Parts: sequence; C-alpha cells; structure tokens
Amino acid sequence: MDQNAETLEKAISGSLKIIEQDREKEIISRRFGLTGNKETLEQIGDMLSITRERVRQLEKAILIRLQISAEEDQIPELNAAEKLLIRNLIEMGRVAKVSALADKVYGRKTTAKEQTGIVFIATFSKSLTVIDENDKYYCSVGIADYGNSLEVKAKVDEIVKLIRANKEPMTIDELDEKLNYEHPDYIKAIASISKLLAHLNGKWGLSKWPSVNPKNIRDKIYVILETKKEPLHFSTIAKEIRESNFKRKNVTVQAIHNELIKDDRFVLIGRGVYALSNWGYKKGTIADVIQLILTKAERPLTREEIVKHVLHVRRVKETTVLLNLQNKKLFKKVDKNLYTLA
Repeated sequence: MDQNAETLEKAISGSLKIIEQDREKEIISRRFGLTGNKETLEQIGDMLSITRERVRQLEKAILIRLQISAEEDQIPELNAAEKLLIRNLIEMGRVAKVSALADKVYGRKTTAKEQTGIVFIATFSKSLTVIDENDKYYCSVGIADYGNSLEVKAKVDEIVKLIRANKEPMTIDELDEKLNYEHPDYIKAIASISKLLAHLNGKWGLSKWPSVNPKNIRDKIYVILETKKEPLHFSTIAKEIRESNFKRKNVTVQAIHNELIKDDRFVLIGRGVYALSNWGYKKGTIADVIQLILTKAERPLTREEIVKHVLHVRRVKETTVLLNLQNKKLFKKVDKNLYTLA
C-alpha cells in the first residue's frame, strides 16, 4: 500500500476504534461509505429497524464524540493524516474539491470510497473544514484556519457575484485586483469549488456561459473564433477544436461546416472563411455588401473607396468587387469614377 494511502487508512481505522458500539460503527461507516456505497438515513434505519430521525441523532452524537476525541488528541493516527491533507491543500490553494484533493494525495484517479474517507477524517478534524455538496458547491475540504464552511461559501458567492456583475469572463488576475485575498491561487481554489462557475483558456465565467463552458459544436466554434480574434477557414476551426481543451473535441470538418452555415453568429466572408457577426460582418452577397456601403455613405463613392470597404468585410479579389459594380440594375455610375445606388 502507498504510504499516503496507509496514513489515511490508519487515521480512519484509528478513529473508528473510538466508537465502542458495533451498531454505531455500522451507522457511521455506511453514512460515509467507508466500506462501500454511501447510504441514506432511511436505508440505514430500515436495516437497523430504527427511524430515520434516530439514525440522524446517533450520527450527530458519534461525530461530536469523534470531534472531542480529536481535540483531546485521543486519536494518535489522525495527526499524520491531517498534516498530509494540509500539505496538499496548501499546494492547491488552501481549499479543493474532494475528488481533486484525493487524486493528488493518492497520485492517481481515486474511488468514491477513497474520497469519502478523506471527508470522514475532515468532518471531525480540528484543522480541516468540510463544504457539503449541493446545487451551488462541490463537496470540498479546506484548511480550517482559512475559514469554516459558511465563510468559505461566502467567499465563493462573492466571486460568483463579481463575475456575474462583470457580465463577461475574468482572469484570476482581474479578480485579484477587485478582491482582498492573500494570493491569486486562493481565488482560483475558491472559484474551483463552485458549481456555478467554469473556466476556459485562463478565464472564469458562469457555467451557463458558452464562452467558458461550450456544450455544443456551435459554441465551440464561437469560442475558437473569439479566442483567435480573426476570420478562419472551416478546416482550421475543426483543427483548433481538436487541439483545444474542450471536453469533447472529436469533430469532423463537415460537421463544422454544417454548423457554420446554420448559425447567424457566423458570416462567410471568403471561400470557406468565416468571421463573427459581432465583429461587424454582415451576411449577403458582394452586391448586398456594396449596397449597404453606399446606403450608409449617403453619397457617391469612388471605385477605390468601395473596394476598400468591401475588402474590409469580405475576403475576395478586387476584380470580384469591380464585376459586381457593373450591375446596372443595382448601381449607377455618376461620374468617371463615382458610383451610387441605381
């Protein structure tokens, strides 16, 4: 057995020795999943033929007893486990999701049983604090000196509120400028335990924002173009997605092309080259673009001016623009080198 795993196992078994009655050991083991899957109050009550409320009362009493024993240093094996967990938490920013903490301590992908073992130790440890899982927070463990459960949750809420008010993703450094935390790593650690936040390419935003949590191909295309900040060929977009940090990135070039055609956020500006509509690009033919340019100008424009404006929003040859200008149904030549709408 690995040394870290052995340290944690000794702390768990040493803590269980404090519990004298077998029924109470059974309750706490099943509630935390120390011997298998975690069980509900109802499941344990049915097995022991007692009420759900009685199981809850017994669980609370057992944890209080363990907490007192820990404070009085009656569990010698616990000290080494606490030091191990604190050492890793310091490296991770003072607080971490249980799954991430367990994987770091064990040096591999861990099982649910191994993760709940850490939660069990942290629940009654005087040096650690546990943030229970719900719709807003992941089950997490932090160093008690940096806040109890309520204080850590308040910090998470503060970061979420700040990002929501900003209305667009923020880097950790940008958050650091607006928050009074001791180190940017602590901000990152706090943000990581929120279910309402997600991050991508160094920026943190609300998990419902496609820019940091793209869930479909169209959103991923948008993120790639927004990140590159320049028009790209659809084959290049497919390549960028495959080489990205997205969770699901196995896409075909044809699938990318199909999605680009369907979504109004993307504008074809050249042969297979797409840009974002919010960059000022408009859908339509070259003739449509020329019409829009002349309408906005509210005066005749020279051939050179029209070409310059068109090439700013379309990747086409100059001759293509000049050929479209010859359409007498749409455009009228009012002087040797001046054009207006017909």
